[in-house]
Amino acid sequence: MKAAVKLPATPLKPLRVAAFRRFVLANLVSATGSAMAPLALAYAVIGQGGGAGSLGIVLATNSVPTIVLTIAGGVLADRLSRSRILFLGNLLSAAAQGVLALLVATHQATTVSIAACGFLSGIAVAFTGPAATGVVGQLVAAEHLQQANALVRLPNNAVKVLGPVAGGLIVAVGGPAWALSWDALTFLVAALLLLGLRLSAPVTTGSALADLRAGWSGFRSRTWLWTYTAAGTVVVAAWLAGFQLLGPVVAKEHYEGARSWGLVQGAFAFGLLAGTLVCLRWKPYRLLAVTVITGCALCLPLLALGTGLTLPWVMLSAVLAGIGLDVAIVAWTTALQQHVPQDELGRMSSFNGVGERIAIPLGYLVTAFAAQAWAARSVLLVCAGAIVATTVLNLCVRDVYRVNRV
Repeated sequence: MKAAVKLPATPLKPLRVAAFRRFVLANLVSATGSAMAPLALAYAVIGQGGGAGSLGIVLATNSVPTIVLTIAGGVLADRLSRSRILFLGNLLSAAAQGVLALLVATHQATTVSIAACGFLSGIAVAFTGPAATGVVGQLVAAEHLQQANALVRLPNNAVKVLGPVAGGLIVAVGGPAWALSWDALTFLVAALLLLGLRLSAPVTTGSALADLRAGWSGFRSRTWLWTYTAAGTVVVAAWLAGFQLLGPVVAKEHYEGARSWGLVQGAFAFGLLAGTLVCLRWKPYRLLAVTVITGCALCLPLLALGTGLTLPWVMLSAVLAGIGLDVAIVAWTTALQQHVPQDELGRMSSFNGVGERIAIPLGYLVTAFAAQAWAARSVLLVCAGAIVATTVLNLCVRDVYRVNRV
């Protein structure tokens, strides 16, 4: 492996761009609510009498529209103003979370109604995800992309350190409706901030269908891209099914419920923050290889929960997983931005996003039903094993070692 490239003297230089600061602020505001949302959603389902099966249905329903519509979102991100797409997406998320908070507060929430609100949130993610990937490249110079990607995540991850802990306390004391209401408000404020970006739309000449065909051809021609996406199909499904679905269930059965799970999520967020700080100082040469290796750290909390380790060890494993995941995300985003032309970024990121999410609904459902037949801890160990095995296979692809820092 070649030596790491020396970092410029001013890692905070992207913040000198006013539009980039606005983008970071919008992400920070929405993060203050999103940090509490997963825990609040889980205990909203549990509070109305649902278990692992109900939560699996809710989470799967949230993922379906994201999978189905993300490619359309990628095509639009390469044809329309990305800032306008982000504005409308955040507005839709605000409406969905606001309705959900009202249903929970009035004790009218059911598995079906919670899943319906999650379905709307999934639609929003389908369009905002591809657009957000290309926005950074429009705001900062190419040589500052990694710093910019890390700076976008830095305030978000800082909020996530205390967000889940605060969310756990809010849910335990006042109920999940308060946390969901705050999430809705933050999406609304973020939407207004993003409206002020006013980024121009990319210049296009062909039809949307022609763009889609060209995008698919470009995706297939990049071996490193489709093999990493295929590996992500397994890794992401195993991680989310294990951590988001079975994590709260195991915390309720073997730890102290919402308070303990809030601490674990806070530890994971602390790891994400530490990983962001690492990315501000460390610029690895082999971007994709580092992405694959550090992403494997997601197996650690699943192993800790599955083997019945005490809460401090589970929290430590969550910290390490957070560090690995954030390094992987920043390295992957930088690799994508450096090796894919700006006018293709929306489509390439959407194909990657769909590939990584396509197995999530099935993973949720299979894991939920498996947890009814076997102990939840045993299923967690299977999820951890799937992550390790997939990582090893991905490292056998030669192109993984050819996608390096430009």
